[in-house]
Amino acid sequence: MALPIKPRLLKRYRDIGLLLVRYRPLVTDDEADPAEAQRFAADLERLGPTFIKLGQLLSTRADLLPAPYLDALSRLQDQVEPFDFAEVERTFQAELGVRLSKAFVEVDPVPVAAASLAQVHKASLRDGRLVAIKVQRPDLHRRVAEDLEVLGDIAEFADAHSDAAHRLQMRAMFDEFKRNLVRELDFRNEGRNLVALGANLEDFERLIVPQPLEDFTTARVLTLEFVKGRKITQVGPLARLEMDGADLTDELFRAYLKQILVDGFFHADPHPGNLLMTPDHRLALIDLGMVAQVSPRTQENLLQLLMALAEGRSDEVARLGVVIGERTDYFDEAAYRRRVADLVGDTREASLRNLEVGRIILQVSRVSSATGLQLPPELTLLGKALLHLDQVAAILAPDFNPNEAIRRHAPELIQQRLGREFSPGSLFSSAIEVRDFVQQMPGRVNRILDAVADNELEIKVHAVDETRLMSGLHKIANRITMGLVLSALIVGAALLMRVETPIRILGYPALAIVCFALAFGGGLLLLWAIVRDERKAGRS
Repeated sequence: MALPIKPRLLKRYRDIGLLLVRYRPLVTDDEADPAEAQRFAADLERLGPTFIKLGQLLSTRADLLPAPYLDALSRLQDQVEPFDFAEVERTFQAELGVRLSKAFVEVDPVPVAAASLAQVHKASLRDGRLVAIKVQRPDLHRRVAEDLEVLGDIAEFADAHSDAAHRLQMRAMFDEFKRNLVRELDFRNEGRNLVALGANLEDFERLIVPQPLEDFTTARVLTLEFVKGRKITQVGPLARLEMDGADLTDELFRAYLKQILVDGFFHADPHPGNLLMTPDHRLALIDLGMVAQVSPRTQENLLQLLMALAEGRSDEVARLGVVIGERTDYFDEAAYRRRVADLVGDTREASLRNLEVGRIILQVSRVSSATGLQLPPELTLLGKALLHLDQVAAILAPDFNPNEAIRRHAPELIQQRLGREFSPGSLFSSAIEVRDFVQQMPGRVNRILDAVADNELEIKVHAVDETRLMSGLHKIANRITMGLVLSALIVGAALLMRVETPIRILGYPALAIVCFALAFGGGLLLLWAIVRDERKAGRS
């Protein structure tokens, strides 16, 4: 069955087809040619904004591309020729209904930066504040829509006719890319991201997140505070001598660990071009078009994984990968564990010059995919973010050790997570659950006892083992009996509270307090027995 080609998009089909024929990126690291990888990245740049963003996505897919391609795509320069200032004025007026000259005292017609989606101009408000106006390129939505239409046809065709594409979930990957790109085209989302990240990082004095001006922000125009500074790649050796690069790097690293492992919301693209060094030696985080969110359960697993990587515990890394990932029908666990052990090695004393932590996470993702284990996309985004942080730290503090930083900041991160879990809202929710459990327990126990008395209690087992079955029944009977005794003690203690006695403890009748204490101790003993038995069952 041939690929359905739409005549109006024939040129785009041809360009993409030539790209697919020219390169074979689905190869091993040993076979990959770094020069060819650089040409692949350059060809994506020439194809325009959609493919630059596609390259940025592919730079996170260590399960799909070998290391030379990941390196080339991670360094994609999202810099293109600026468009005419008259288009900036037309777009601004169409979006906000006011001319630039009326909204601002002065606007520099020469852009500060020009990228594939937009370009940025410096302007002055009437109160004297400097702002940056980010204006979307003209006709961008139509061009992106056409590219997405072609890529969607190709992804669907490949997913239906190629086992390799189907195994890699090509259509699902395209759908995720399309959602992220469409979201990035609405600058209001970036404005909300800036507000959220600024609130999360307000305690980090050396980090700046410029805030948007809502009155001058729409889907195609984003106005935000102007941050004076230089990209850290442009910071000279003398400027590095004047600042404390190690402390600045450590604070940036700690901020990202907090974003990922505590807040569950992080800037997913902290490459050196998205970080500005201010004159007072602070770092400004810009361009929040690409962000990611992490669920609480995934946060806990990622924290354990980072600790295992920092300490070089390859067995724990492999185990957590299995917990986090999803097994496929062709999962080879022995090969997976062996290859993860080879990758992790001894990372305890390695320096950042080897770009160790982020690269190892991406390589673990690649090994997992090759052996039939699908890891969540959050893990590859984490790997990419850490890889970019490695590059930033290599500039600011080449001797910085990320493994030691992870071990040093882990107690603080765990404390912050516990503080969130024990918030008033979560405690109130737990109290309601306990109340519901206590209210429903007598009725449930009565139904079980009625079924036992009427000889209606049925237990279904798949395999009959009389010894284990009888042992299990004895445990059930013992726990039910224990529960009844504890319930009787609690009810009896509550009734005895109303009986006046000469002996009192803490102002309450002594016998009632003793009954409560026995019920409390018995409850703890019962819970301990249940947890112990569950652990034994998990090891068997």
